[in-house]
Amino acid sequence: MKIFTAQQIYQADKFTIEHQQISSDQLMERAAIQLFEWMHSRLQGAEVIIQLFCGIGNNGGDGIALARLLKEAGYTIQVHVVNYSETRSKDFLLNLERLKDRKIWPDFINDDSSLPEISPNDIIVDAIFGIGLNREPSDWVGKLIQHINQSQAFVLSVDIPSGLPASQVPSTTDHVIRASYVLSIQLPKLVFFLPETGVYLNQWELLDIGLNTGFLGPEQVAFHFVTLPEVQSMYRPRLKFSHKGTYGHSVIVGGSYGKIGAVQMAADACLRAGSGLVTAYIPECGYESIQTALPEAMVLTDEEDNFLTSIDIPFDPSAIGIGIGMGTGEKVVKAFESFLKKTDQPLVIDADGLNILSKKPELFKYVPKASILTPHPKELQRMIGDWKDDFDKLEKAKALATKYGIVLVLKGVHTITLYNGLGYINSTGNPGMATAGSGDVLTGILTGLIAQGYDSLQAAIFGVYLHGLAGDVTASIESYDAVKATGIISNIGKAYLELFKRPEVEGGNTA
Repeated sequence: MKIFTAQQIYQADKFTIEHQQISSDQLMERAAIQLFEWMHSRLQGAEVIIQLFCGIGNNGGDGIALARLLKEAGYTIQVHVVNYSETRSKDFLLNLERLKDRKIWPDFINDDSSLPEISPNDIIVDAIFGIGLNREPSDWVGKLIQHINQSQAFVLSVDIPSGLPASQVPSTTDHVIRASYVLSIQLPKLVFFLPETGVYLNQWELLDIGLNTGFLGPEQVAFHFVTLPEVQSMYRPRLKFSHKGTYGHSVIVGGSYGKIGAVQMAADACLRAGSGLVTAYIPECGYESIQTALPEAMVLTDEEDNFLTSIDIPFDPSAIGIGIGMGTGEKVVKAFESFLKKTDQPLVIDADGLNILSKKPELFKYVPKASILTPHPKELQRMIGDWKDDFDKLEKAKALATKYGIVLVLKGVHTITLYNGLGYINSTGNPGMATAGSGDVLTGILTGLIAQGYDSLQAAIFGVYLHGLAGDVTASIESYDAVKATGIISNIGKAYLELFKRPEVEGGNTA
């Protein structure tokens, strides 16, 4: 699903109006009808006071048109026009006149007005500012927004929480609506998914107002929101006449004394993701534990007991995941550096592999093209330095990925995959996955997918989605609080089934 900028959305509106031969007012009416139907299907005529706070631009016009439809359906409404400027959009004025024609008289709020009373039992419709906001609200409007936020009422924002710019982090956090729910017109906004801006809304949903697909389809965007249909199209089904060699031989490299579990989880997840064969390459101390805990995996060991001193894989693996639990000691760094210099195969690099690259950035030039790097926020900071805000972070991360031709997976609430100047925002996952070992599981999944023939970008997008979906399945059984990395691994199979809601197939292939 594409994520448009504010400017692109304006262009889509204009294109739709021209090519469907409708007026801008008719397009606004479509939005109002969709808003009304969403509310009415849930309220079913409930006796509740709906307070609509409407600005004087097109977002406010949506709110005014919605007020008319709510009143005609018998709802109790109070309409407040937030009079923050002398300039008013023509469609706002047109809908305001329609409202007055029905003997509905709004309350006009100015800089010297007293704040309206709001009960916690009221429903607030926030239609003050839309995506065109490019400056901080006036202090008196900010105080009104604070008043709404403090009311404890349910707040439904039209398109975007008022006070939240569409392409930057707000400078004053108290002057942004904290929305209980956002009804986003046609397309999601990038700010919904970033940590510094996503905190202003709890949930969101799209309302289709019929913007012209002739514009939406060809238009190029910088970010995509990855949902089920996109992932389904990437899935590579298993062939009837196949065997374990068909699905690749993965190697998971890492581990050190006290951190062998990281490799074990990654290797297990690699198998669960579908890799035909998996070998763990570890220091000697982990041999017995992995052979015991994961009998399906093979094990190669370093001569050193407690950490890796060399990485010499005696065969040509289909995919390699490296760095988990590896440590950053001098001998480990030398082994990692030597390995990078002699391989041209795309890798999955995580954890201490990333930390070594941060300590010795000159090694980036040896990282094979199309390798997948999976930093969490602190690891990313070590790699690209400090950032001003989330938008600056994305630009710096994009620059790193483009410079070295790598796939960069920024782990977080909405994990973002960056490659070749484009971003792919994941839609699965939950707070329960903020737990030890979750990243090791992702490394295993990504490695297992590459082994099966997915290219690096497909593996990253598909693997991140599958990882989050397995976490969602786990949380639905265990609760957010009780999610463990091993639980995520055990539910990778259920996540695959969820992709198509298909029953398990009886029978299977031979060894």
